[in-house]
Amino acid sequence: MNARPHKHPMNEIKLNRLMEHNQRLREELALPRVRVSEASASLIRYCKSTKDHLTPSVWGPVGKNENPLLINHNKVAVA
Repeated sequence: MNARPHKHPMNEIKLNRLMEHNQRLREELALPRVRVSEASASLIRYCKSTKDHLTPSVWGPVGKNENPLLINHNKVAVA
């Protein structure tokens, strides 16, 4: 009689886990990559071209008509 009858299925479980992990790593490796220099240049272009109303020290004061964060109490909601 075999002293360890459950040993074989445990090895199969470990092998299956390793194979699944290996497959996930292969899928991740196949994802398209962007160089850090390209990503940082893109981020800098976006920050320079997109006006941020939360940083008036950089972009200057925001007019009341162009401030999306200003609550206009003069508007009346019609149901």
